[in-house]
Amino acid sequence: MKMKIISGISVALFVAGHCLAQTPRTFKTWIPAYDTVSALEGRGWTTGLNNYYDRLPAKAEKTVRTPVWNLSKNSAGMNLRFRSDADEIVVKYVVGGAKEMPHMPATGVSGVDLYAKSIDGQWLWCAGKYDFKDTIVYRFAGLKKYDQHVKNIDYTLYLPLYNSVKWLSVSVPEESLLQPLPVRKEAPVVIYGTSIAQGACATRPGLAWTSILGRKLESPVINLAFSGNGRLEPEVQEFVGQLDARLFVLDCLPNLAGAEYAGAELKRRITNAVTFLQQGHPGTPILLTEHDGYTGGDMNLSSKAAYKQANATLREVYDSLQKAGVKNISLLTEAEIGQDIESMVDGTHPNDIGMMHYADAYAKKIREILHAENGNTVTTTAVTQRRDYNTYDWETRHEAVMAYNKTHQPKVVFMGNSITNFWGGEPVAKVRNGSLSWEKYFTPKQAVNLGFGWDRVENVLWRVQHGELDGISPAYIVLMIGTNNLQANTDEEIATGLVFLLKNIQARQAAAKVILMGILPRKEMESRVVRINQLIAKRTAGKNIQFLDAGKLFLKADGKIDVSLFSDGLHPNQEGYERLGALINKYLKVQ
Repeated sequence: MKMKIISGISVALFVAGHCLAQTPRTFKTWIPAYDTVSALEGRGWTTGLNNYYDRLPAKAEKTVRTPVWNLSKNSAGMNLRFRSDADEIVVKYVVGGAKEMPHMPATGVSGVDLYAKSIDGQWLWCAGKYDFKDTIVYRFAGLKKYDQHVKNIDYTLYLPLYNSVKWLSVSVPEESLLQPLPVRKEAPVVIYGTSIAQGACATRPGLAWTSILGRKLESPVINLAFSGNGRLEPEVQEFVGQLDARLFVLDCLPNLAGAEYAGAELKRRITNAVTFLQQGHPGTPILLTEHDGYTGGDMNLSSKAAYKQANATLREVYDSLQKAGVKNISLLTEAEIGQDIESMVDGTHPNDIGMMHYADAYAKKIREILHAENGNTVTTTAVTQRRDYNTYDWETRHEAVMAYNKTHQPKVVFMGNSITNFWGGEPVAKVRNGSLSWEKYFTPKQAVNLGFGWDRVENVLWRVQHGELDGISPAYIVLMIGTNNLQANTDEEIATGLVFLLKNIQARQAAAKVILMGILPRKEMESRVVRINQLIAKRTAGKNIQFLDAGKLFLKADGKIDVSLFSDGLHPNQEGYERLGALINKYLKVQ
């Protein structure tokens, strides 16, 4: 696919009413709406739209109420992903409505918000200067051009929460990289809700709780919240149900906490919404959310009574559905969200503190539902990485693994870092140092290679939690990970991370036998590797887990590595892989 770039535009920037004293630079410009690369994430439909940044397809205009249709033109929850090494990024766009509201600033209603991601998977916020005129301009200057040895940065640009984007462009200096990142193929979390979920009253689009949630879960999120009009209506549910979701969130109670919907009517709407989604998506989890409508506590008794009654009705329906045997439904309670007098703008809509309360509560609950909890250490916190600089792209390989597993049923799964990645097999890696032994021992056993260069324990944890072991039924999982943690973590942290990772693996593949390989010897780290392998063997003992230390295969009599078996003191060469393959093969009793 080709990206549409307009080159050779000289740009003189005026920001906040002041001319910037600098020599005009020549920029190249990306217009996402004209591109063949679909980089707009958070949009449920890619065809049948009136406008590129609409949240509902054009045919919805004939079936949903007019207020819902008008609000669907707001770009809430949408974001653009791209990669660049630019020290300056300029975003220009035009919106179709009022730029601010009495209780919400222009930066939230109509602004954009830029986040970067480090090669270790940490989110970073980018401060920009902005000018809200007929054409809104955001300028992000003085940006890092690279992160250690990776010569570019991944960015996410969040779009306005309460306005419609008519057109938008992203510009970087002519000499810089500007590469759109295709929409991730992972099924999204789909949220149907009210003004609170749409984003009122965050000060920036990236601080809407749905945006924070997406960063916390490292998962696409589709925001189908319609301010004042999240009412569990069948006409809207019809479109919600068209989406292939990882999980559905129904957070409409703030618009249903009134006399018009009290009692039987609210029960009917909740029950029908759950039934409809489950009929179309059997097995997909549904999360129902109470209204944390803090309105001044006991100082606003009528409002408090209304939302408390709505919550009581939701709990009654939830309990009755569970008693009737309905599966895959969960409840997020008011107490779990935990709003207070400091977290609201107007007694109903959260400020940035309240948005974080929502995001934290949702992330915790959804992780529980998806069995993707994090621990309390670095090695037990699932995270992406992009440390490799010339052999592969981490996200692309993850999607290649997911695609491979959809069309194959491997009997043996190898998971690990570059030592595994460079071995051989499918999906094919750019570097293959041990293909002869792989083809000899593992190809006949229908093995798949889930090795990713530079991976640490926490990166494999992310991949496990994001589907790389789903939909397959291997007899064996060979796990060899931890060497890249040696310079970043203590022995105890590494062992703790492996215990946590094994728990996540076995939660998804309880019948598989896990062969846990000890960390291979490393040049000038031989004695530490021996000690940590002893700790790992002790800490990871359990059902269907076989610890296997291949260290002696690679050590000389003096305890130092045999360099003749390595290409660089870390990665085995063809002979090293032959020895390792022969050892592992003895334990694979595959028919």
